[in-house]
Amino acid sequence: MTASPTTVGFMSLGCPKNLVDSEVMLGHLRLKGYRITNQMDQANVLVVNTCGFIDTAKKESIDAILEAAAMKKTGACTKLIVAGCLVERYRDELLAEIPEIDACMGTRDIEQIAEIIGAGDQVFEPEQNPDYLYDEHSPRLLTTPKATAYLKISEGCDHACAFCIIPKLRGGQRSRSVDSVVAEARNLVAQGILEISLVAQDTTDYGRDFGDADALEKLIRALGEVDGLRWFRIHYAYPNRLTEGVMRAIAETPNCAKYLDMPLQHADQKVLKEMARGGSRAIFMKLLAKFRAICPEISIRSNFIVGFPSETEAAFQELFAFIQEAQFDHVGVFTYSPEEGTPAYALGDPIPTRTKNSRKRKLLEAQQKIARAKNQAREGQILDVLVEGLHEETELILKGRHQGQAPEVDGNVLIVGGEPIIGSIQRVRITKGHAYDLIGEVVEGGIERATQAYEQRVLAKT
Repeated sequence: MTASPTTVGFMSLGCPKNLVDSEVMLGHLRLKGYRITNQMDQANVLVVNTCGFIDTAKKESIDAILEAAAMKKTGACTKLIVAGCLVERYRDELLAEIPEIDACMGTRDIEQIAEIIGAGDQVFEPEQNPDYLYDEHSPRLLTTPKATAYLKISEGCDHACAFCIIPKLRGGQRSRSVDSVVAEARNLVAQGILEISLVAQDTTDYGRDFGDADALEKLIRALGEVDGLRWFRIHYAYPNRLTEGVMRAIAETPNCAKYLDMPLQHADQKVLKEMARGGSRAIFMKLLAKFRAICPEISIRSNFIVGFPSETEAAFQELFAFIQEAQFDHVGVFTYSPEEGTPAYALGDPIPTRTKNSRKRKLLEAQQKIARAKNQAREGQILDVLVEGLHEETELILKGRHQGQAPEVDGNVLIVGGEPIIGSIQRVRITKGHAYDLIGEVVEGGIERATQAYEQRVLAKT
């Protein structure tokens, strides 16, 4: 009698870049005949792909590991593997403090997941490859139940931001070739993907490691030639590397979403200098004005850190004024946490948590007013909307996104009328604008429809 294949359950935490790593691991497991389940209590092997970027992410990762460890006593689990950034930071501590962990694997070991599981009681030592970079030939099992996917164009980072541990965890910048990225985009479209989000530690640094400062501009224009790719958007752009060529490529490439995610982190010149970021409120305003002149329909998202050790009340007020002046479409705000191994760690954590939270709340309240006004200005417009599925809170409403809304981090278009088709891009009239979401009704049928391959992928998950 043939033994049943080992069943593997996966917990993936952290950013979209980590999600791509998880999908590559799942692809290798499927290729080797392992069964994948989302029923964690039924899995023989549990894999937790962790994030170790900031305190809250580390806590979430530890909680997930402990939850998985408990399943070795109560579920079908006989083996627990921990992967990802937390392993790069605390491998020895994890193995010592949580004896239920059977193996740890770092961010550059992910394509050896099947060998690690298959080693049984033996200890498998992954082959170390500091230059590891997945490519279009790496198997991926997509986990996004929509017509959207992430595509990682490079790995690692050459910046030295004072608050960031990522270069120590993932190594230096390693970019894929334009041909490799375009080939993977075609693979994704063949699976029914209509929208791709390009991710990296810094997308605007793409290609500089192989000597091509214009590589991102070339990539944008090359992706513009991919048949069936309805939208692609750019995340994690570093402001100092945002060239006019990239701006014009975004503006001139029809299927490039008129959207940019550009984390600025602060606006006070002194704080930015101590963050080892550079820039200032005035410099950023000139950059935004130039981009908006080149591409008037651009939607811009940014992230900011409050409570950095040198952030005085005056520095915070500079940031607060900048938020009001810049008129971003979307803003995320994080409170600073000191991270071991970063240059800023030596500065301590002098700003009280209560002050940090108060500053975060003030920024978000200011942005909420800006976002509401921007969304109200869309009332009456007809937009192309990617219809994604049922709203999490009610089965009576479908949700989607227009090209100025990125998955997971931005708001949605809530569809309350017409004949929406899940997995399609349709024309939707906006009837109401709120601070984060838009309300609308379908006025025309699907412009683009997910292929049969996409529909089969969705059905396979149900």
